[in-house]
Amino acid sequence: MRAITHDQHGEARQVLRLSEQTPPPAPEAGQVQVRVLSRPVHPGDLAGVQGFPGATQGRFAAPRSPGLEGMGLVETVGEGVTDLRPGQRVAFFPVPGAWSELLTAPADLVVPVPEGVSDGTAALMLVNPLTLLMLLRAVEDAQHGLKGPVVQTAAGSSVGRLVGAAALRHDIPLVNLVRSAAGAQSLRERFPTLPTVSTADADWRAQVRDATGGRGAQVVLDAVGGSMTGELAGLLDDGGTLITYGQLGSGSTPLESVALTPRALTVRGVTITQWLTRTPEERAEDVAFAAGLAATAPELFEVAAGYDLADFAQAVDHVRRPGKSGTVLLTSPAS
Repeated sequence: MRAITHDQHGEARQVLRLSEQTPPPAPEAGQVQVRVLSRPVHPGDLAGVQGFPGATQGRFAAPRSPGLEGMGLVETVGEGVTDLRPGQRVAFFPVPGAWSELLTAPADLVVPVPEGVSDGTAALMLVNPLTLLMLLRAVEDAQHGLKGPVVQTAAGSSVGRLVGAAALRHDIPLVNLVRSAAGAQSLRERFPTLPTVSTADADWRAQVRDATGGRGAQVVLDAVGGSMTGELAGLLDDGGTLITYGQLGSGSTPLESVALTPRALTVRGVTITQWLTRTPEERAEDVAFAAGLAATAPELFEVAAGYDLADFAQAVDHVRRPGKSGTVLLTSPAS
């Protein structure tokens, strides 16, 4: 068995390595052992390898394997697990160590894959749809019952396309932002009724203001952050809310330059880890939504490419490739 591990934070290509995996112990009561076949390379996974602000520096006490999401086959089940069986296809989240080929997980974080859903779709079945639900709830809270224009960055990303589809379904007045003219054209073809603006255009701010009716956005969903935060705050109407859920950009923006107080702006962070604070019943409803979406709309779960675990460096490069469409997967043979 193999695993991708690192023993310190740093640039992924420099600190990650392919290792022989020490088999985990047999599952205890309420646990499941899964042979992992496919797992996504999310930007958040690479950020975790790099080390978030405030992360402890130096070597770890024991090597770590990145990743929290994936799919595979149940190997064995622990005592008391009755709804999962050996050989069953399952998806899991959030279970640390997804970039290994064998892991042990709490049974309540392991979900049967619906019949007909491909392995590639199953590997992406949970994190992005659950992130979508978190964002939609944050938007609803920010709107206070009055729907106004919503702008989203990284609209061509996997989560961005889910937001676009949800906007059409729920009649949300959404404006999409992307980085290039080619990306804008591709997104217009996918969502022809949603305004799409490329930030490569010199007048992109004016285009956004026109698309929001001239008064600015009520909410901005931002996966970019960094030096663009000030620009995005400028797109908000007074009293608006900037919801940040990613750090794809570079640089930084001092908060005092955003004029939060005089314009009564709100900045709110949303992270997928907050999903675990929901009740078991609420989480079960969310997972059912995610599984249903994977079964009925697999086109929303686009796979950019698949790489064997041994080719993780190529996978990392692909994740960072400009114009990438879809999610990169790391795969393992079934046998």
